[in-house]
Amino acid sequence: MFSWVSKDARRKKEPELFQTVAEGLRQLYAQKLLPLEEHYRFHEFHSPALEDADFDNKPMVLLVGQYSTGKTTFIRHLIEQDFPGMRIGPEPTTDSFIAVMHGTTEGVVPGNALVVDPRRPFRKLNAFGNAFLNRFMCAQLPNPVLDSISIIDTPGILSGEKQRISRGYDFAAVLEWFAERVDRIILLFDAHKLDISDEFSEVIKALKNHEDKIRVVLNKADQIETQQLMRVYGALMWSLGKIINTPEVVRVYIGSFWSHPLLIPDNRKLFEAEEQDLFKDIQSLPRNAALRKLNDLIKRARLAKVHAYIISSLKKEMPNVFGKESKKKELVNNLGEIYQKIEREHQISPGDFPSLRKMQELLQTQDFSKFQALKPKLLDTVDDMLANDIARLMVMVRQEESQMPSQAVKGGAFDGTMNGPFGHGYGEGAGEGIDDVEWVVGKDKPTYDEIFYTLSPVNGKITGANAKKEMVKSKLPNTVLGKIWKLADVDKDGLLDDEEFALANHLIKVKLEGHELPADLPPHLIPPSKRRHE
Repeated sequence: MFSWVSKDARRKKEPELFQTVAEGLRQLYAQKLLPLEEHYRFHEFHSPALEDADFDNKPMVLLVGQYSTGKTTFIRHLIEQDFPGMRIGPEPTTDSFIAVMHGTTEGVVPGNALVVDPRRPFRKLNAFGNAFLNRFMCAQLPNPVLDSISIIDTPGILSGEKQRISRGYDFAAVLEWFAERVDRIILLFDAHKLDISDEFSEVIKALKNHEDKIRVVLNKADQIETQQLMRVYGALMWSLGKIINTPEVVRVYIGSFWSHPLLIPDNRKLFEAEEQDLFKDIQSLPRNAALRKLNDLIKRARLAKVHAYIISSLKKEMPNVFGKESKKKELVNNLGEIYQKIEREHQISPGDFPSLRKMQELLQTQDFSKFQALKPKLLDTVDDMLANDIARLMVMVRQEESQMPSQAVKGGAFDGTMNGPFGHGYGEGAGEGIDDVEWVVGKDKPTYDEIFYTLSPVNGKITGANAKKEMVKSKLPNTVLGKIWKLADVDKDGLLDDEEFALANHLIKVKLEGHELPADLPPHLIPPSKRRHE
């Protein structure tokens, strides 16, 4: 008797078990968050409902920029081959959204066919209508880079009101839809023409709340002199600071992202280091994909809760019979005060609220009498999800990451600097002399020997105290010198012979020249007398 009571109680006590993070997110969304979204018409105001493909799809990279900043060339550089529908030129060439994805055969899938495919995460884009769908396609091709990530190419952004009108669809809204679902947003700028047009400014503002995904690339930097490059970089940072309202500075990568020779090779090392950093960031996306989806679901849940409070507050204020239209206008105009009231009553951060202006625009066309009153049970379910289920999934994320340590983007340009002499830092710093037959420290050893024999060696070795007197003259902090000592004391006897002392000085020089010290001593730096001869 009353078996349903015990079953319900048992379900509350026993947390649900998930096989994967993606499965857990899908179930939590469908069972706990979606009912709240549907009850308060969240999808009409903010974002369409999520589907299975949104939880299962590969990480996506969205490229955004004004025309001729090198977006399509950037993709060509990454995958090292042409893709269907690709057009490159100094004039505005890409007039469509192109999803570059993996496929067994090369070809193009038009937008209308793409949004009915349940395996693709684009079904909800049909809300933007034919004007957009005629400008949307998927270029699929067998490429190793696309095994791990998908890349979205976007139309070049022009300036002026005319461009916005002629598109026939809400360009900023489409980009906002993609921004919610992608793992990385790359804003490209041309070092030659740095002006941020009205539409580009509007687009960047539409990416608000996704600042953690944004990376900025200052492209074509090899075409200007170093002095000019510094000025352009400063101007870009100043312009971005006015648009992206975040306390921290946005990360800007400087380089020339194509396979042509550098026009001005003075900053080659800088470009190589910047490209390597950007590649590492993109390569980490598959490993961090589950965490990103988890983070986005938390953001969505917080917004859905606030939306429920707003809608229920408006419903509560509406009269039952007369004066509905005038009351509606009054409530829309005073929405800011309603925000403040909800903020105080429910201890909600101001950053969790949707844009006031946008919400007022959307409310103008709504029938407030159809809004629902506050239903605490739905909100309690979402609170339980955020407090308990998400914490369990976070543990699973870490477990999945530890089981897939080698999961990274491979192929294309990513393989170009992985191994061999063109790997980052090869032959520099601690890697200097890696291919030499002679010990690289040997060329400066006579100089180091002169110092060594002034430090009172006993049986050919000096003590740590005597070595310290000399090593501190470098003015490096003790933490760094301690690491150098540990690397240089190859035989671990607490003393340094002449070769080990020369090695210590070589490592000091490496550090003073701005290079990082190795975690372990590379084989080519081991003193000849300490090498094992097989």
